[in-house]
Amino acid sequence: MQKAWLALLVWWLPATLGGAPGARRTVAAPQDTTVAQRIAAELEPKVEAATGMRFRYPPQIAERTRDQLRAYVDHKLTEDFPAAQMRGLERTYHLFGVVDDTTNVRQLLLDLYAEQVAGFYDTDSTKLFVIRGGDPQLLRAVMAHELVHALQDQHTRLNAVLRMHGDNDRQSAGQAVFEGQAMVGMLRALQPSVTDDQLNTMIDAMRRSTQSPVASMPVLSRAPRFITDGLIFPYADGAAFILAFEARRTSDTAQPFGAALPISTEQILHPAAYATHDVPARVRFAPHARADTLVYEDDLGEFETRETLMAWGEADDVAGAAAAGWDGDRYEILGTPSGTVLVWAAAWDTEADAADFAHRVREGWTRRAARMTDAATRRFTVDRLTIGGVSVVRLVDAPRRWSEWSRLPAVRLGR
Repeated sequence: MQKAWLALLVWWLPATLGGAPGARRTVAAPQDTTVAQRIAAELEPKVEAATGMRFRYPPQIAERTRDQLRAYVDHKLTEDFPAAQMRGLERTYHLFGVVDDTTNVRQLLLDLYAEQVAGFYDTDSTKLFVIRGGDPQLLRAVMAHELVHALQDQHTRLNAVLRMHGDNDRQSAGQAVFEGQAMVGMLRALQPSVTDDQLNTMIDAMRRSTQSPVASMPVLSRAPRFITDGLIFPYADGAAFILAFEARRTSDTAQPFGAALPISTEQILHPAAYATHDVPARVRFAPHARADTLVYEDDLGEFETRETLMAWGEADDVAGAAAAGWDGDRYEILGTPSGTVLVWAAAWDTEADAADFAHRVREGWTRRAARMTDAATRRFTVDRLTIGGVSVVRLVDAPRRWSEWSRLPAVRLGR
């Protein structure tokens, strides 16, 4: 799940800039926008040089308190995920087993963003916001990061990507470009002599910071790994993608926007798939029985497929290898008279990829199914299908009394 706004989070920022992961300083921050505006004016030409883009007009800057930030996050969560949609998402996370069944997903996200956000760019107002009371020594980093977002918004339609619905993987890929470019642009603006090798070292430090307990950040410390890995992905993997994009582009001014924007997290994780224009299959299901109600549907993409396997107990490297042949997926959560149903289908590059994934799903879902509170009344099946020459794996988990076990949802593919 991606947010429809762009922010810099404080969790890995000190580690990226050379401090201890999660470290906080207590020096008081300025109480008005004067300092932020002065820093912005000084950084704007550096951000332009770092990104190869030019400001068409100066961005507006404002400050917000922590309470105002929390109110903003609360508003954006409601706007991006209205109550029914958020309930569907939470039901999805619970059913997939990527968060604990008792977790209030909306409350967790609200608390987590309120704790983590150091600054943000709002695409609706086109304003850049810094948080009052934050660390003034990190204010330059916050300003540099959010200035890149303001610059991006003057050169491409950020909202066209950030407000996608029902296309989680494509939205995640777009957000990775925006946050990744903001990370690279921020670091180059702050350290103009930094090399790509040094940037890659910083990206690795960012990834490693997820493995360190952060006592000063209690919400982050208790968040499930599926959530925390989802937070770091657009920043770390997005930054790595930007470096790979820059290494291959034929012009210093070329940008990964518009028709050049990656369309899947597969293209973010594997820049070679981006370079060869690898287009994933469009996976859909045939209409179901009228007694079944569609509660929620979306896709996971390669990144969240990997994370889901890890949540089921697969080792990181095993999950990564099993997800690497991903070629499109779709899931549906159904409400039926007998209970909740999960249907998930994923297409694969090769028959061998599908066989490996099917094995990992059977292995992982067996562990997952055993933890369900109603495990005794449910059953699941993992099927291998071939549709138009494409290998597909379909997982169905449903109550034993579900009326559609004899006619499972058919999978349809397109491009």
